Amino acid sequence: MNPFRLSLLLGAVSCLSLGSAPAEAQSPQARPRARDLGITFGGQPGPNNAITDVSGVEVGHTTLISGDPQGPRGKGAVRTGVTAVLPRGKDGVSEDVFAAIYSLNGNGEMTGSHWLTEAGQLAGPVMLTNTNDVGTVRDSVISWAMKRGLEWELGLPVVAETWDGLLHDIYGFHVKAAHTHRALDGARGGPVAEGSVGGGTGMVCHSFKAGIGTASRKLPESEGGYTVGVLLQCNYGARHLFTVEGVPVGEEISDLRPCYTGPKKPGPGMFKNLPACAASRGATQPRTPEGAGSIIVVVATDAPLLPHQLERLAKRVPLGIGKMGGLGANSSGDIFVAFSTQRLKPPAGKSVASVSALDNERMTPLFEATIQATQEAILNSMLASDTMTGAEGSRVYGLPQDRLLQAMKKYGRLAKPSPTP
Repeated sequence: MNPFRLSLLLGAVSCLSLGSAPAEAQSPQARPRARDLGITFGGQPGPNNAITDVSGVEVGHTTLISGDPQGPRGKGAVRTGVTAVLPRGKDGVSEDVFAAIYSLNGNGEMTGSHWLTEAGQLAGPVMLTNTNDVGTVRDSVISWAMKRGLEWELGLPVVAETWDGLLHDIYGFHVKAAHTHRALDGARGGPVAEGSVGGGTGMVCHSFKAGIGTASRKLPESEGGYTVGVLLQCNYGARHLFTVEGVPVGEEISDLRPCYTGPKKPGPGMFKNLPACAASRGATQPRTPEGAGSIIVVVATDAPLLPHQLERLAKRVPLGIGKMGGLGANSSGDIFVAFSTQRLKPPAGKSVASVSALDNERMTPLFEATIQATQEAILNSMLASDTMTGAEGSRVYGLPQDRLLQAMKKYGRLAKPSPTP
């Protein structure tokens, strides 16, 4: 780990929620990120290699980890949370930004998407949580706005989800208004916590533990000097398809499949055939559905893009996911939102704003930056996540860093570690 990130860790104050109080996991974790290991995906990151490298963007998490893994449905293991992405931070939350949405596969939910598409603008934050608590988070954004006199401006919140029901007691509806409010109030710029935090707490990617991931790219001045930042909630993908910079990592690490630790199998449900951990740790064949999850991606940029150009940017996200082994499977909700932070507000007393639009001929470097940052954010979400045991004794293993490096070296794809500035 580079000294800059280590110094941030030493100065950070963190608390883990093992009861009813949520954890505020804002500071970077101790585990190395992809770039620390020499896995760069190309391009130059911003100072934090995070979506917050786009000036004004703030991120907040509320992490919920509590409960008995063997507890009954509704009173079992809580492994979930809420993540907030504020395009203009808390102080500018009522000021719209140009935005667009693209859905690769629509087996998922993103509230507020119809008006965003109609207007070409995003009002307020983008929220990430689990599937069953989308409604609560949506309503809670409005109640948070009401306290600030912004209930009209933020009346159609954008809230997206992925399903964490393997590790989380998802039918217990554990996310409350206070958790959403805390994520919003705690949002800030700078380094962003990744892995099993916020909405990503209980998520699984390519059958490894994953969650929230982020990365950024800074274009050279000759290409405009713009910044592109990505933050995603990773919960998709089959193991055998998992690929890192062309290396078939999923084939090289074919064991460490999800399993259960308790006295009886989980069920009923899609994971009723989950094997016992004692018997499955070395298994090379999946015994539960793979690729049935989802991925939500938020793309931010300071490039002056209009809504139709932002849709073009969002359409490049699947290329990054595809390079990592994603297919947009039938049961996967792969929904992406992109926004530009250029100012839209008319001058005082005026009804017309002057905005800029980048020449389409200069879009290609932004496409490449989006694809690179998406790949790196996916891997970061996995590298930051430890093995987790959750609902009904289910267990999902973290991606073993040493075996990942072995695979990369085997195929000659490991560069010299490139510390984040």
